[in-house]
Amino acid sequence: MGKKKKISTLVSWILVFAWMAVIFLFSAQPAHESDGLSKSVTLFIIQVVKRVMPSAELTFDVAMLNHLIRKVAHFAIYLVLGVLTVNALSISGVPTFKAVVWALVICIVYAATDEIHQMFVTGRGAQVKDVLIDSAGAVVGVGVHRSIIRD
Repeated sequence: MGKKKKISTLVSWILVFAWMAVIFLFSAQPAHESDGLSKSVTLFIIQVVKRVMPSAELTFDVAMLNHLIRKVAHFAIYLVLGVLTVNALSISGVPTFKAVVWALVICIVYAATDEIHQMFVTGRGAQVKDVLIDSAGAVVGVGVHRSIIRD
């Protein structure tokens, strides 16, 4: 393996583990901090929508929108993990089919262990629904990567 290949392999795995650390840190937030973060994102989105469409008479169910944003965030975070993981496996020389399977296994197991981790965080709990949303995000991420990168 050439020096450039070693560096790109190392960087790709560093990105995977860095992203896993980001997920871990989000999950380590006590419920009130996590909820506060998602509510601030929700309120920001509402403000943007109101600025973009000032003449529209829109009403928002903040609680419902906040719940939706939290679920979309789960999906998106694991979509990125799926892309990064299949990319790292591919760069490492793992054949395409095996890279896809291993990326999905890694992401799904990480999603499940992340939910278990949340059981030990103040005010948080594990939800099978979140593992399913996370897994769907990983599947889409792997699919997006494979549809763009053809080897």
